[in-house]
Amino acid sequence: MSSPLSLTILGCHSASPKANAHPTSQVLELRGHIFLIDCGEGTQVRLRKSKVKFSRIKHIFISHLHGDHIFGLVGLISTFGMMKRTEKLHVYGPKGIKELILTQLKITASFTTYPIEFIELSNDESEVVFEDEKVRVSTIPLEHRIYANGYLFQEVNPPRKLNLPLLEDLGVDKVYYGKLQKGSDVEHENKLIKSDDVCFVESPKSYAFCSDTVYRPQIVPLIKDVFLLYHEATFLETEADLCQKTKHSTALQAATIANAANAKHLILGHFSARYNDLTMFVSEAKQVFENVELAETLKRFYFE
Repeated sequence: MSSPLSLTILGCHSASPKANAHPTSQVLELRGHIFLIDCGEGTQVRLRKSKVKFSRIKHIFISHLHGDHIFGLVGLISTFGMMKRTEKLHVYGPKGIKELILTQLKITASFTTYPIEFIELSNDESEVVFEDEKVRVSTIPLEHRIYANGYLFQEVNPPRKLNLPLLEDLGVDKVYYGKLQKGSDVEHENKLIKSDDVCFVESPKSYAFCSDTVYRPQIVPLIKDVFLLYHEATFLETEADLCQKTKHSTALQAATIANAANAKHLILGHFSARYNDLTMFVSEAKQVFENVELAETLKRFYFE
């Protein structure tokens, strides 16, 4: 069956950290992978609170080099070293991220015990930056005040799911279930049970992370039919005049992208500190897209 998708929000507010408003970071779990996406200040503390095992983080994706998305990274990398990590860490982000991190490590004498591979990005077109037999990750070019990318995580080769009611009706012994799920036909009571007749594949899960960016309809073809979309919503429409200046989006604009992309679910985040009532973001977004929720620190979204 298509594997569960889990997204844990470690921070979802813009600009400076506050007591209850943390900068952007999140953890995506898909097909056995744990991907860290952005790493604002204080990320590793909230990783602890969310009980994510540090040793399982092998890939970190950074959208852009503004502090509220990266100032927690060198601290996390340093902590990995103090934990005597030996496994390679892969860090994806804009060109300059390698110099930024290695300079901080060098000046603070925070030497690592493990190799770090930096995959520096500068392409203005979407490109695949990671792929294995289970997951593919592509960039989503965004438009911000500096070079920025979102990321599209797509499940590939989803596992086959058994049609259990049919198998029970046929009286097939459970000892054959494993072979059938792997694609092999089996003999049962002098009858050939074909794997394709008793198995099916669900639609693969996908997740698109889009923060920070001005309203950018050009991304819609890249995220068409995405299962779960996180899109920044720094402002409400009452402050839409600030979007072009700051290169951010409103809740209505985020919902418009979700609707055009035929997304199944939308999560709004990156809220400006000027707003005390975040429910207004949901009300605004629901004008054009119904299935919308708010990001919230340490909130976990889980989809079977």
